[in-house]
Amino acid sequence: MSFGFLGIQFGFALQNSNMSRIFETMGAKTDEIAYLWLAAPITGLLVQPIIGYLSDRTWHPTFGRRRPFFFIGAVLASLALVVMPNVTALWMAAGMLWILDSSINISMEPFRALVGDLLPSQQRTTGFGAQTFFIGVGAIVGSSLPWIFANWFGVSNTPEPGHISLSLKYAFYVGGLVFFLAVLWTILRTKEYPPENLAEFEAEKKRTAGFANGFRESFQGIFHMPKTMRQLAVVQFFSWFALFSMWIYTTQAVTSHVFHTTDTTSALYNKGGDWVGVCFSVYNGLSAVVALLLPMVARATSRRFTHMLALVMGGVGLISIYFIHDYHYILLSMVGVGIAWASILSVPYAMLAGALPANKMGYYMGVFNFFIVIPQGAAGLILGPLTKHVFHDQPIYTLMLGGVSMIISGLLTLRVHDADDIRLPIEAPAESLGYDALSPANPEV
Repeated sequence: MSFGFLGIQFGFALQNSNMSRIFETMGAKTDEIAYLWLAAPITGLLVQPIIGYLSDRTWHPTFGRRRPFFFIGAVLASLALVVMPNVTALWMAAGMLWILDSSINISMEPFRALVGDLLPSQQRTTGFGAQTFFIGVGAIVGSSLPWIFANWFGVSNTPEPGHISLSLKYAFYVGGLVFFLAVLWTILRTKEYPPENLAEFEAEKKRTAGFANGFRESFQGIFHMPKTMRQLAVVQFFSWFALFSMWIYTTQAVTSHVFHTTDTTSALYNKGGDWVGVCFSVYNGLSAVVALLLPMVARATSRRFTHMLALVMGGVGLISIYFIHDYHYILLSMVGVGIAWASILSVPYAMLAGALPANKMGYYMGVFNFFIVIPQGAAGLILGPLTKHVFHDQPIYTLMLGGVSMIISGLLTLRVHDADDIRLPIEAPAESLGYDALSPANPEV
């Protein structure tokens, strides 16, 4: 059920490690790049809650509940990956990012809900850990593919002014193919089960059908979140603010602070850009391994402590880049980032799933996505002016700010109520979950 995430993250890794490079190649200035990245949070804000809402109300005896959305998103994202490296103007690159990110979100959101649908509470940490493993495997190759083409196969990585390098083009083409085939594997190999009461499900679907109703209820859901979800939302805000600062500004920080160049047509700049891809593949690869260990650490301590420790290590990793002058040592910084990334992709969702009613798993997972895209939107709006006017066009300081934000998110994790944590007092009141814990909507309690 998680293998399709390999393809999703393959495409996501190509986007994260190369879009700032593409924007800069197309002529974007340092403070403009953050604004151009706003496409990612805005599309996530609009797409994921609606897709989660609609997938909750979808059932077909052959195609299931979540799998139709996997397929639609995979087709659109694969086509967008093929078109992206052929853009010839900044507005085209910005437009393609909107399309690409929307398509990835269509496939991604139902994968989270699928684990909640099919696994019991005691297996969810492992289930989301398995997703993180495949995310890491896909991102290892996806992030480093331009470097592989340039260094292993001798493909040119130095473009003409205003054009994308050949190595980057080939990487996106391969990404489109891998995205589609990996998601297709999950579609063909995963069995979904019908709602327990099909007549009641159909009646509810008719009563709440439609995009408009889904859009309205999704945004209203922010005001009716369970307590655990509200607490995790604050943690998510600071951790994803940090991640977005990393994705936007690592290329600029590394090329200017470590490689000492801002000339996008120079061989040195593109060497630095390729090395950022390698660094991203390292943190994603490490996350694939760490994801398998997190359930054991969580059982020995707690999910809250595990997540706190991972986020603090990630924050320290980002801050440490400031002190590095030999680019090889950036790989050591990525160790902390990889540990944090593994936890961010699994532990919050495992804690959240235990606090959600089963019949609204996709809906609440979509609403939870608001607290991924809202900090991304905030980062897109403020990091550009902050980098230009406060940090005087020195993006390395923006990266350090992201590290501080990640440490804050780790400390805030300790206040989260984990409904499935057996170490919590057994007399914890039912209302602490944010809804009637003994109701039929939550039969596991």
